Amino acid sequence: MVTPEKTEKLQTWMAQLGLREEDLEEHFIRGSGKGGQKINKTSSCVQLVHAPTGIEIRCQKTRSQADNRYWARRELCERVEGLRLGEQSARRQAIEKIRRQKRRRSRRAKARMLEDKTKQGAKKRARGPVRSDE
Repeated sequence: MVTPEKTEKLQTWMAQLGLREEDLEEHFIRGSGKGGQKINKTSSCVQLVHAPTGIEIRCQKTRSQADNRYWARRELCERVEGLRLGEQSARRQAIEKIRRQKRRRSRRAKARMLEDKTKQGAKKRARGPVRSDE
């Protein structure tokens, strides 16, 4: 559930970014995916189009139309901020982090990693049960 405080915070964020309600085109459509008869009957999915940028957002996070309106506007703010900030945006940083994680390790990094594993294994093998020679 979206609290009035969250809504107020979102409105101030939209004002900071220069997003006006007049520039938004909002439609309520039927969602897609699982949900059966309920999702086929109710139009709780929000389609939001920001005319100046052409950004289109569809949101069906919750079953509530009001909550989906909030989440769609929040997503719009994140995207507009991402466009304005470019590389500094959180989304760009997350994508960059994933790209770095998928990158292949260098030979030297692999060798260092294997050497550390060998040392750790030797350390664990030395931790065997204590024998008494009686």
